[in-house]
Amino acid sequence: MKNESNLQSTEVVIEKRQSFLTKFTKTFGPGILAVLTWLGAGDLVTSSVAGASYGYSLMWILALSLLLRFLIVNVIARFQLCNNENLSLLEGYGRIHPFFAYFLLVYALIMGHLFNSYMIKGAGEVLSTLLHINQPFLGSVIVVVLILLLIGRNIYNTIENVMKIILGLLTVAFIVLAVQSSPDFGEIVKGTVGFSIPSDTGLHGAFLLAVSIVGAVAGSISNFVHPYFLKEKGWTKPKHLKIQRNDLLFAIGVCIVINLAIWIIGAEILKPKGIEVETIDDLGAALQMQLGQIGWLIFYLGVFGVLFASIVGKSTGYPRLITDAYYVINKKRKEKYDRKYNNDPLFKWIMLFVLVTPIIWSIPGMPGFITLTLLVNALNVVGFPVIAIGMLVLSNNKRLMGKYRNNWFENLCLFLATALALWSSIQLAIGFF
Repeated sequence: MKNESNLQSTEVVIEKRQSFLTKFTKTFGPGILAVLTWLGAGDLVTSSVAGASYGYSLMWILALSLLLRFLIVNVIARFQLCNNENLSLLEGYGRIHPFFAYFLLVYALIMGHLFNSYMIKGAGEVLSTLLHINQPFLGSVIVVVLILLLIGRNIYNTIENVMKIILGLLTVAFIVLAVQSSPDFGEIVKGTVGFSIPSDTGLHGAFLLAVSIVGAVAGSISNFVHPYFLKEKGWTKPKHLKIQRNDLLFAIGVCIVINLAIWIIGAEILKPKGIEVETIDDLGAALQMQLGQIGWLIFYLGVFGVLFASIVGKSTGYPRLITDAYYVINKKRKEKYDRKYNNDPLFKWIMLFVLVTPIIWSIPGMPGFITLTLLVNALNVVGFPVIAIGMLVLSNNKRLMGKYRNNWFENLCLFLATALALWSSIQLAIGFF
């Protein structure tokens, strides 16, 4: 009897563990996809370059941007889940004024191309290094061909699970290296509340870096792709609001850990050694110096996995966003295909455009990977004021949102983010001309 009792107790424990793991796997999904879609080269480059060039003095920009990302994406998701007319986000923007649909159509098409331009370039360089072929352009071509073979297949769950594994390995590698570097927590705190832009040093100006961080994290139009991941997961109603928020908090937490670890590596390892981050190999050198050949391999495999997954995410997410914007303009086409994207030839042509045309940026002689990444992410802030203003109008619409309207803090943050993006855009234009 005693053995039977012990056996039953063991079975209960195993069942509880399995129940927890099953619940965890089912709960956290869109957030992980969002992290991998967001992360890519933008966070990797901006955090490492900022740390290597300016220590922790720009850390406050990252903290502010992550806070804004959570608030913005949460407002976007809440509109998707809780508006009482079951409108998509793009349909909501179209209700305000047709201008928003036209703007988002053109802006998403341009930014989808530009985002993939540096992602494909970076993935090609990493693959070239891993294969020891010293042919980055050939590596980029291989990446595009591989993704073309995946696009259009029902592999959401497979990609999601692979992403979780890659994200875990990469996070562990960065955390281990960051901890080994004995970070100065006093300087981290000081930089987080510093609210100042240091004088330019190194290859990349402090202001360009600051704007790139804001663009890569808070102002990215990639935030608009999140509702599509929610829909894929089956989260479509107000009852999913809590689980969505928890999922998003988890995703932002992962972003904080990874960005902070990358920043520490730049500030504590690269900066003291005078290593400027000109190529992705400079960041890989930090892991090789500290963790040996295993660290080198983990870094390149992890970065390739993140970049590859990000390209897949953008090449499937952006065409949906762009097609949705076109459906708002051309309602007859939406009715014809009943918003079944895969049945619409336009969707497939947009997907090809977003995936294939960026290969031109990988041709030898084009801007370097690091420079291209910083410039594209800085350009994110240009369209953000229009997006934020539309979001303010939609998320405060009493008829559409009812009790799910914004609170005063969310409105204040959206307003301040809009003002920051306008000021940054003006400064960028002044600097350019």
